[in-house]
Amino acid sequence: MNLLALQRNWRAILVVAEMTLRQTVMDAFILFTVLVQPLLIALLALWMLGGRGPEAAMFVVVGSGMTGLWSSLLFVSGNSINVERWSGTLETLVGVPTSLAVIVFGKNLANVTQSLISMVVSYLLAALLFGYSLQVDQPVQFAISLLLTIVAFISFGLIIAPLFVMNPSVQHWQNAMEFPVYILSGFLFPVALLPGWSTPLSYLLPPYWAARALHGTSTGGSGLNEVLFYWGMMALFSVIYLLISGHLFRRMLVKARVDATLDME
Repeated sequence: MNLLALQRNWRAILVVAEMTLRQTVMDAFILFTVLVQPLLIALLALWMLGGRGPEAAMFVVVGSGMTGLWSSLLFVSGNSINVERWSGTLETLVGVPTSLAVIVFGKNLANVTQSLISMVVSYLLAALLFGYSLQVDQPVQFAISLLLTIVAFISFGLIIAPLFVMNPSVQHWQNAMEFPVYILSGFLFPVALLPGWSTPLSYLLPPYWAARALHGTSTGGSGLNEVLFYWGMMALFSVIYLLISGHLFRRMLVKARVDATLDME
């Protein structure tokens, strides 16, 4: 799985993304994950902030949207292959000419894009219910940060999905992985408030760099050099995760096509 392969299979990715959106647009669990839960988090955080001003409110808007992105990635994208196995269609997908990694990439693209709705809903909540006048301080840099965030999250999802299929014991920790990442990535408060030993863990998480970039560009709290560094870290992790995911997908295909043991994992 590499960027060249994604370019060659872009049409297949878009078709898969469209079909995934059609299937999930009325799914109650997904709607709760990308809309209701981030909305509740934003509501509580904005209420706790009181009248600390639009900059703090924007921090909450971006952070609550990030919680929706991560929850969707963990539960929806993480189970994107398992859903096919439970439906009995995994063997068919493994046998088609289009790479399974490309299909999963399209699924992840749809899920992550759909999750961006939570950020819009949080913005409307802050503007209408709490009376904040919100604006993005660096709109161009924010848009680029958002684009790189989507790529980084999709790349991370390409690792989670095959891991959950080949190692069910890892999936048992799925629920426990949600809130620690909220905390370690600094979605709703800076990681500087955490113990010093946890900081290296934050540096290894792409959502951390995405949160730094989005928070910094939305509130104007980061200079251009800092933002460029955040972009570079997201791009670096995206490439690393794409390379790792390629190895994982090859191993999974061996289990499916050669060993015929994938459905027994």
